[in-house]
Amino acid sequence: MSVARMPQVLDRRLALELAQITERAAVSAASLRGRGDEQAADLAAMAATYRELSEMAILGEVVIGEGEEGETEHLFVGEALGAGGDAVDLAVDALEGSTLCAKNMEGSISVLALAERGSLLKVPDAYMEKLAIGPGYPEGIVSLSRSPQENIEALAEAKGVPATDICALILDRPRHGPLIEAVRKTGAAIKLITDGDVAGVIHTTNPDDSGIDIYLGLGGAAEGVLAAAALRCIGGQMEGRLVLDTEKKRAQAKALGIRDGAKIYKLEEMVRGDCLVAATGVTDGALLKGVRFGRTVIETDTIVMRAATGTVRRITTEHRDFRKFHLDEVL
Repeated sequence: MSVARMPQVLDRRLALELAQITERAAVSAASLRGRGDEQAADLAAMAATYRELSEMAILGEVVIGEGEEGETEHLFVGEALGAGGDAVDLAVDALEGSTLCAKNMEGSISVLALAERGSLLKVPDAYMEKLAIGPGYPEGIVSLSRSPQENIEALAEAKGVPATDICALILDRPRHGPLIEAVRKTGAAIKLITDGDVAGVIHTTNPDDSGIDIYLGLGGAAEGVLAAAALRCIGGQMEGRLVLDTEKKRAQAKALGIRDGAKIYKLEEMVRGDCLVAATGVTDGALLKGVRFGRTVIETDTIVMRAATGTVRRITTEHRDFRKFHLDEVL
């Protein structure tokens, strides 16, 4: 499908500011990569993100954050951020793939989305069943209402290839055992990842480079909304269904206005209107290069996307003023 364009409500200059924020978060996290300390890397990225968002000319509300109020000092759901300006929703994952960063493995990123106020789906702290494919296919060619086998076969037919030419990306978790078995019965290939399902969903938008045709499986609901924001910009199809398997999660969902816990959310229901997304690589990966520390330069690799125009920018930046990263506070 092609992404339906919408009015350009958001100031396009905000996109560069988002990129600068994810760059600084990525550098802060990357200064601790390979140290085996997930929490330290996470906190470093969060501190950088909070500091920069606090100075941004917006009236932001964290809709997707790093936890509930009381669970984390900053970037919690409902926190107000910004120095004044347009009212916007914020979705934050200061360090996606903290384990990947701590072990210096591929695929860790810092990602941030900004959208019109009231346009991001508010979700509880729960899992979400996700299904995503890239652009160029008829609407509804795949759906969570169908079996994995049916989705693989329908996608293969639409692509004009046998199912054996399809590759599915799935998080490597014990809970996905039945899903993996079902996909393998079709003859399709599977790529397993340990973390990083926001980047995983984005990979479906460029299968020629990534080798990924479809994303399947359970992951965090918050990451699902962030991934949907990226697809809203780039194009593609995505569905999500919350897994409300405890009374606490059902109560949280109800408090957020969710009445139908079994509802399948379409992409446009998870992210409405204009939005901006920026992501910067922390460690090397198929989507982005990791931060490079030189003697006189720090180099970052960032992707910036916008829904209203479908614009995707790749930004490689050489930073010579290290003071702006506050690395003395990290190390």
